[in-house]
Amino acid sequence: MSTPEAIILAIIEGLTEYLPVSSTGHMIIGSSMMGIASNNFVKLFTICIQFGAILSVVVLYFKRFFRSLDFYYKLIIAFIPAAIFGKLFSDAIDQLLETPLGVAISLFLGGIVLLFADKWFNKAEVDDVDAISIPTALKIGLFQCIAMIPGVSRSGATIVGGMSQKLSRKAAAEFSFFLAVPTMFAATVYKLYKYCKEFGAPTAEEIKLLAIGNAVAFVVALLAIKSFIGYLNKHGFRVFGWYRIIAGFVIILLYFTGHQLQVI
Repeated sequence: MSTPEAIILAIIEGLTEYLPVSSTGHMIIGSSMMGIASNNFVKLFTICIQFGAILSVVVLYFKRFFRSLDFYYKLIIAFIPAAIFGKLFSDAIDQLLETPLGVAISLFLGGIVLLFADKWFNKAEVDDVDAISIPTALKIGLFQCIAMIPGVSRSGATIVGGMSQKLSRKAAAEFSFFLAVPTMFAATVYKLYKYCKEFGAPTAEEIKLLAIGNAVAFVVALLAIKSFIGYLNKHGFRVFGWYRIIAGFVIILLYFTGHQLQVI
């Protein structure tokens, strides 16, 4: 992986991490289209640069993280299902990271769900993250497990999961952002640990690429979060649903017409 390729993937990560379009899925497709050589470092990179994206949430919502212990209880409860699921099915998830066709199918099906999400879940009763109950936090955490399938979208699954529990779009989106912090921090640490255990510490060049990727993802995610909250409140999910359907259809079409995408 070259430095320009790392920057492009980091831009993709920053733009898509908090949008309901699947950042991992887009990085898999982006890697495939750029023809990046298949190796374990690329898989590590796609996970670890999420750390830069989560820092943007901490910066934007800094005061929220020091408001009360109850806030952390809810995040921990919501995080537990993904922690258990990720530990049990880590190898299977790694295999799913290698199939652009699987990503395309997930994009397409998830897009259909987003087209109707605003209609299905339009009876919001909770508009403040502080009013979310612990049982509701746990249910949102279960929705997050679905997003371990590349292409589903962690933010999409948790926001729709929150709306299904009668959260407003704003409250569901903000809780999704906050839940990303422990989830992606744990995923980054665990992936880095596994990589070092199996292949040794990253080289100086690989560390440089990881540093650049995290820095770029951080800056881009800052801009994306601000824009997304405003757009979601005004317009809902339909545009993201249509985007996913079109993107998924195009990738499926390319795949079955002989334009094989290289996996990462």
